[in-house]
Amino acid sequence: MNYHIGLVEDDANIQNIVSAYLKKEGYEVTIMDSAEKGWELWENDPPDMWILDIMLPGMDGYEFCKKLRTKSEVPIIIISAKDDEIDKILGLELGGDDYLTKPFSPRELVARVKRLFRRTLPKHNLQEEQTDRLKVDHLLIYREDRRIFFQGNEYEVTSKEYDMLLLFAENPNRAFSREDLLLKIWGNDYFGSDRAVDDLVKRIRKKMDNIPLETVWGYGYRLRKEEE
Repeated sequence: MNYHIGLVEDDANIQNIVSAYLKKEGYEVTIMDSAEKGWELWENDPPDMWILDIMLPGMDGYEFCKKLRTKSEVPIIIISAKDDEIDKILGLELGGDDYLTKPFSPRELVARVKRLFRRTLPKHNLQEEQTDRLKVDHLLIYREDRRIFFQGNEYEVTSKEYDMLLLFAENPNRAFSREDLLLKIWGNDYFGSDRAVDDLVKRIRKKMDNIPLETVWGYGYRLRKEEE
C-alpha cells in the first residue's frame, strides 16, 4: 500500500528535501504551505499521516493540530524550529504523536514516519487475528481496527491513549512505573519528563468515566481487574 502523507510546511527548501526522501521510500506526498490548504486537503482527500510545521502564515500548526484532533486520530509528526520543552509538550498535548526540532536529518524523519506507521496502523497477520479481541471487565479492545469500547460505548482515542490502554489491558493488575510507561509508549528517545504520563492518564480518565485506571502512589499506574 502506498501511504499518503500531507506535508504542511512553508519553507520551499524543506518541502523539496522532505518530499524527495519520502517519495524515495514509496510514499505519496502532498505539499501545502499553509494550514488552511491542509484543511482543504483533509476535507477532500485526507492523508494517512501529517507532517506539520508549527510556525505557519495564518492558522498556526498548533491550531491545525487541535482542530484536526476533533475530527480524526490520524498520525501527526510536528516539525518546528521551537526547541523549548514547553513547546514540545504543548505540541504533544494538542495531539501530536511525535515532535522533531529543526534542523533535522531527513533520514531521521523518514525513520520516525516508518515507526509511527508501524505503531498506529492496523497489522494483518494470522497470529494477531487470533488475539484480535481483548476484554478486561468492561474494557474491550479490537486490535485489528484499533477500536476501544468501555461499558458498551465506543470511544475515539489518540494513538498514545490507545497504546496505553492496550498495554494495561494486556497486563491487568500489573503496576507500571512512570519510567516504564514512558519507555513503552513514547520510546527510548523521548525527550521530556514523566509529566506526559500523568497528563495522558488524566485524559483517559476524563474521557472514560469510572475506568478502573488506578494510581499506585509514588510509583505509577495500573488497570484493576475484578476478581473472577
